Amino acid sequence: MDQINNIQVVPCTSSNHLKPFRVHYSQNGTKKSWDFMRTHESVSILIFNTTSHCFVLVKQFRPAVYVCEWEKSKPKQAEEEKKKEGEEVAPEEQTEKQPAEEAEGEGQGTGAETRETGSAPDLPPASAGVTYELCAGPVDKPDLPLEEVARQGVLQECGYDVPVAKLRKITSYRSGVGVTGAKQTLFYAEVSEENHVGVAVAEGEAELREGEVVKVPLHEAMTFAYDESIPKTMAVIFSFVWFHNNMSPKYKISTNV
Repeated sequence: MDQINNIQVVPCTSSNHLKPFRVHYSQNGTKKSWDFMRTHESVSILIFNTTSHCFVLVKQFRPAVYVCEWEKSKPKQAEEEKKKEGEEVAPEEQTEKQPAEEAEGEGQGTGAETRETGSAPDLPPASAGVTYELCAGPVDKPDLPLEEVARQGVLQECGYDVPVAKLRKITSYRSGVGVTGAKQTLFYAEVSEENHVGVAVAEGEAELREGEVVKVPLHEAMTFAYDESIPKTMAVIFSFVWFHNNMSPKYKISTNV
């Protein structure tokens, strides 16, 4: 697993992917406003390998998830540090040394404060920001049909060359309705080892994407979907349930929990 360090959370003044807006409107005579981000629409693909009877997912590090976990751990870290400092100095020692320390450090912070300010906070492991997701990609080329965007995404992220004709549209929906409201279209693709040609570098990209391809056996899919200890997107859960309801009888393998 990668090591994460040198984290800096700074204001985003410009971005090629997100644009902030504020909309003002009236609802039932009441004036309201809402802040949101405009971003690209996207496609996601549920990939089922008919050779190994496994779903093909992508596991990758997501900075937004990591920072959320990092900030959530800060109060706990501060409490543990405070408790540790209290254990290092006995109450009677504090009373005896206090006058001298106050005289020496008048107008300055204490040694404990200096250490706390100058030291980096303990960071959670990189795994705290890793999520399991469907193969997906942004619709950033308006001249391409969604099926072609999905086909390229499967090739570039997972290494399977799937003809457009074999992509089946499941449905489309809105994701992040409170923040972006972007539309995502979900496809289903069946692949085999014969389709595997290796992950390709997309045009304009200098190197391979950082996601790791993982496989979830069909008979473990529903357990995987509802296991809250495994961080995953809603699209994974929904698509596994869709497959259970629509496709599993074809393979005569139980996907029950």
